[in-house]
Amino acid sequence: MKKLQAAHLRKPVTPDLLMTPSDQGDVDLDVDFAADRGNWTGKLDFLLSCIGYCVGLGNVWRFPYRAYTNGGGAFLVPYFLMLAICGIPLFFLELSLGQFSSLGPLAVWKISPLFKGAGAAMLLIVGLVAIYYNMIIAYVLFYLFASLTSNLPWEHCGNWWNTDLCLEHRGSKDGNGALPLNLTYTVSPSEEYWSRYVLHIQGSQGIGSPGAIRWNLCLCLLLAWVIVFLCILKGVKSSGKVVYFTATFPYLILLMLLVRGVTLPGAWKGIQFYLTPQFHHLLSSKVWIEAALQIFYSLGVGFGGLLTFASYNTFHQNIYRDTFIVTLGNAITSILAGFAIFSVLGYMSQELGVPVDQVAKAGPGLAFVVYPQAMTMLPLSPFWSFLFFFMLLTLGLDSQFAFLETIVTAVTDEFPYYLRPKKVVFSGLICVAMYLLGLVLTTEGGMYWLVLLDDYSASFGLMVVVITTCLAVTRVYGIQRFCRDIHMMLGFKPGLYFRACWLFLSPATLLALLVYSIVKYQPSEYGSYRFPPWAELLGILMGLLSCLLIPAGMLVAVLREEGSLWERLQQASRPAMDWGPSLEENRTGMYVATLAGSQSPKPLMVHMRKYGGITSFENTAIEVDREIAEEEESMM
Repeated sequence: MKKLQAAHLRKPVTPDLLMTPSDQGDVDLDVDFAADRGNWTGKLDFLLSCIGYCVGLGNVWRFPYRAYTNGGGAFLVPYFLMLAICGIPLFFLELSLGQFSSLGPLAVWKISPLFKGAGAAMLLIVGLVAIYYNMIIAYVLFYLFASLTSNLPWEHCGNWWNTDLCLEHRGSKDGNGALPLNLTYTVSPSEEYWSRYVLHIQGSQGIGSPGAIRWNLCLCLLLAWVIVFLCILKGVKSSGKVVYFTATFPYLILLMLLVRGVTLPGAWKGIQFYLTPQFHHLLSSKVWIEAALQIFYSLGVGFGGLLTFASYNTFHQNIYRDTFIVTLGNAITSILAGFAIFSVLGYMSQELGVPVDQVAKAGPGLAFVVYPQAMTMLPLSPFWSFLFFFMLLTLGLDSQFAFLETIVTAVTDEFPYYLRPKKVVFSGLICVAMYLLGLVLTTEGGMYWLVLLDDYSASFGLMVVVITTCLAVTRVYGIQRFCRDIHMMLGFKPGLYFRACWLFLSPATLLALLVYSIVKYQPSEYGSYRFPPWAELLGILMGLLSCLLIPAGMLVAVLREEGSLWERLQQASRPAMDWGPSLEENRTGMYVATLAGSQSPKPLMVHMRKYGGITSFENTAIEVDREIAEEEESMM
């Protein structure tokens, strides 16, 4: 008892005038706004989650194809230049926004409520992408289970789904090597297995009559959503642990496939085709646009995943270092995946006696037709097939975790008192709703709908969202103020490189991409199927809807204010009163005045009282305050 009394006597007493609501009464300091929200259990959780989010299916089936069609090794020049101009700065900007505010894609627009529609557009885009992305994971699961046999089912013709055009594409050997095959009017067993058995696309008349549901695909999609739900069950605390496996294991499999690929006969033929520099391609604007598009979509900027992941960081996490680790790691992974893929395609080319460009293909065709066909030519083909599809599964799941976490976080941050206590139930409802919306993709014509969603859900609308975000942060909120926030958070200001990219280079590059995508617009197609006009219109409206949410959000924000139109615009553009770091101890410098119950704008008052000293980051806050005071004096 005496010890307790002594401890009580030693406890400093704070005058009521200087007390905040958290210092008064019996309020539990441990259950504050951000702590209740949840955090990563370790710094590595965040880093691996970002790597898993960025390194996805596109690294395997899109980058290698884009490289060899746009100058081979020469493509790496515009690729890394666009990474420096567009990828790294926008990646760092999104991480900074999320970490500074500890808010999701909707609530983060307290920074400037006028642009909250950009957050709503981001959610619409990520929701549409999540629906069809999990369908791709369902296809991967289908092939994963199909690989658990002694003989791969797409190895031979003669099955009920095969036609008279089916030909087992294996080169006939003689003393001089492979004899060329005439493949013009034939179809490989792997292609018919994909289109006629897995998709059963012959049962559909087109996108307007998708046909019956494929129950095996329906069950695979259900399993995919169950896996995703179980992994995000406890938010970042559960998904942050799952990524220790899903973000690292693909590298082990990729390394195994790479070693196996480069040891195959003819492997060098594919690698040479992949990387042979053709510098004359650099004179074409198309190559530079392709490089920028690859960087833009590969890093996942604008989908809200990066912002969401960063919002669960501690306030002083070194995201500057993490930005370079993830972005450069993503680029190197893409290049390594190209070696693994094209070494096998080179072997396949030699076996068939045809040029590499006749077997190389981009998109799902590479994953579900060409590479499975290549696996049938290898010894222990089911083993290599299983490894390949298991790698695709882990690559896809990481990205899907981010999509779902983005949606759940954004909505729960908007309605924290209602939804945070029921986050598990809410996550489950989101998964069920998206599963039901995705059932059309499991029909016989589901691939047509998947192509439509892929072509339009995250095309020009995503670019508009990112351009709006960039301009709102740097022009409306102010580049100086944003740099001060980063200074307060990390202890240093972003250099000239980042400021120049945020202000000019990145928005200009994105605007060029937007114009290019509109000028070079091509109607969607799948193989020889051309989409009807109504489907094209539906796709365009899908992209336009995300764009229209931005002016709609502006209208709502302006109507909520009072005064003339100009006064309303000014008020809606300013940061909300509670904008700033979520935790009380992080509201140093100019943000101390915004603490509820704070009677004085003097910086560090609350923090010196609570912690009995000034930390290095609080010294930074003093420097920031001094800069603000000097600027105000110079303007008077």
